[in-house]
Amino acid sequence: MENHKPFQNSTNNKLFLVTGATGDTGRPTVKLLREKGYRVRALARREDQRAQDLRNLGAEVVIGDMLNLNDIRQAIKGATGAYFVFPLADGLVEASVIFAQAAKEENLGLILNMSQKQSRPFAHSPATTKHWLTEQVFNWSGVPSVHLRVTFFAEWLLYIAHLIRQGRYVVPFDAESRFAPIPASDIARVISGTLENPAKHAGATYHLHGPVEYSHQEIAGVLSKTLNKSILFEQVTVPEFLKLLGMEGDKAKQAHFEAVRIDQQEGLLAGTDSMGTEIIGQPLMTLEEFILTNRSSLS
Repeated sequence: MENHKPFQNSTNNKLFLVTGATGDTGRPTVKLLREKGYRVRALARREDQRAQDLRNLGAEVVIGDMLNLNDIRQAIKGATGAYFVFPLADGLVEASVIFAQAAKEENLGLILNMSQKQSRPFAHSPATTKHWLTEQVFNWSGVPSVHLRVTFFAEWLLYIAHLIRQGRYVVPFDAESRFAPIPASDIARVISGTLENPAKHAGATYHLHGPVEYSHQEIAGVLSKTLNKSILFEQVTVPEFLKLLGMEGDKAKQAHFEAVRIDQQEGLLAGTDSMGTEIIGQPLMTLEEFILTNRSSLS
């Protein structure tokens, strides 16, 4: 194995690359790392206000394409560790190969990879299988890597906030399917804590959940109680769900959500654990706290 860049004690000697820096987990990760005094390079797909907001946090923003090797080489140059996340779209495995090659050339100290809880080689969803393949690519690269296999984000509620405001908790999943929602802000704390301590975490695969497991029916009840209004569970087909989200015709998301419905029936998104709390050194945000934090969007 090649010698990889040692992490220095001084935060000023560390430069972390955060991909997907304008997304749900990337944005709070940039903020946390900057608050801790680290230098951060934030990779964004386009120049817009979200990119400027990252600059306002003190991050170095680079605009690039994760499917372009030279873009990634430039983004990763001089970094000591990196967070890799790719959207639910075609190109994940190719992006991981490109990222692994650039990381290997740079002797990167750590890749922290965002995967899925149900990652496995024979998954129902092509996207989930590709997450498993991405894990293998990073392992093969010889670059020290950590894989976060995360259950559903609590941000699901924000994706359907316009429906919740109408009193509808609408999902394409069965009422009794269970998972323990975890906010992206807590995932960012895990990312930050892992990047800070590469020697402790390198080679690990962590299954990450929120503090309490619920069925979708129970989540509707928590919404009702916390917002003090009636929120009714409603199951629709995947095409109907995507239409409600303005994503009608998105074949990749349709195939994934239909497969995830089966994953949930098989209990593959369920469970809780203490790993997140152990890494960040504090309790994870509860669902009620998340709802109250985002009350203006949900009520």
